[in-house]
Amino acid sequence: MRIRPVGAHALLLDCDDPEQVQAWQAELWRRREAGELSAVEIVPAAATVLLDGVPDPAATAARIAGWAPRAGAATSAAAEVAVPTVYDGEDLPAVAGHWGVDVPTAVERLRRTEFRVAFCGFAPGFAYLTGLPAELAVPRLATPRTRVPAGSVALAGPYAGIYPTASPGGWLLVGRTDLVLFDVHADPPARLTPGTRVRLVPVCAA
Repeated sequence: MRIRPVGAHALLLDCDDPEQVQAWQAELWRRREAGELSAVEIVPAAATVLLDGVPDPAATAARIAGWAPRAGAATSAAAEVAVPTVYDGEDLPAVAGHWGVDVPTAVERLRRTEFRVAFCGFAPGFAYLTGLPAELAVPRLATPRTRVPAGSVALAGPYAGIYPTASPGGWLLVGRTDLVLFDVHADPPARLTPGTRVRLVPVCAA
């Protein structure tokens, strides 16, 4: 892990992999709750963690360099959300073919996977979910759809994701959910936040 200054009051932690990102995110949140870290925002991404609103970046970087994430802390402290999922996405047969299995086996793989929100982006409430083995990564569509319905459960590369609102998108659609993922009146507005564990639970279509 490498620490870099970003602007006058921010630090960026460059991590080796998503697991290290999750471990450092959990450790930094724990340190902030304990009063050992001053930062307005702690924002994970694919390979980095941003600390923004840091009063003294140089001193903070020196302290962080002497810390180490607690083993298993990110997993043990995370909440879990069960997402009721109808597995009828138009790209599900293509995903199953890419994996070399039939559709029921592909659905079972997704059902058994414990996903985790690595970071959020692209659109408000859109969570990038890790948990699939690297060998199950799938390509994006060569030509993105102009409109993907809200609630669509999709895969792209090593990630799974759920579209919180209708938008263009190039991910492979495997299912859909009626769960509301973003509500400006809720606290927090996003249902899936970094660190949350997610299960895509199969349900029958209404």
